[in-house]
Order: sequence, then structure tokens, then C-alpha cells
Amino acid sequence: MLILFGTKGYLYQLAILTLVCGRCGNPAAHTLRKRVTKFTLFFVPLFPISTKYATQCTFCGAENKVSAEDAERLQAQAGSSGQGGQVHGGQAPQQPYHQ
Repeated sequence: MLILFGTKGYLYQLAILTLVCGRCGNPAAHTLRKRVTKFTLFFVPLFPISTKYATQCTFCGAENKVSAEDAERLQAQAGSSGQGGQVHGGQAPQQPYHQ
């Protein structure tokens, strides 16, 4: 009997925010991303085994890990308008990028 198992990665873009980059110091757009790794059995994704959040600066490309709580707060901030011009507005989650 042959059993095929493994993992598959999904990348979701949750929001685009204007933040000051910790690396380059520029106020630039940052993408808030969610990376989910799922266990697969016979190429069928069954359940998530890892979920990580990060922001990436669109100016210099620096990526910073973000906790789940901070990611939720940033996503809520992106969804609300009138936050002092720091947010470009929330976007609906896009289709995942399969790795």
C-alpha cells in the first residue's frame, strides 16, 4: 500500500497599509500577508499545521514577522477609514498564492 502525504503552502494578502519601515525609515506601503501550511494526503489539503503573519515593505522589501493579534489589529485598522491617512483601505482577501 502506498500512502502519499506532504505539505502545501498558501499565501494570502490581507491588506495594504502605509507604515514607516523599520529598516529604511520611509513611510511606504506595506502588505500584510498570511502564510498557511497545510498537511496533504494524496494531494488533498486536509488541515493547517502552521500559520504565520508578516508585513513587507514595498520600498525596500524588508519583511517583519507579526503576531496573530497584531495582524488582526492591523487588518481591522485597514478596514476602518479615517485613521489619520495612514491606511490605504482594506481589501478583500485575494485567492491564495500556491507554493
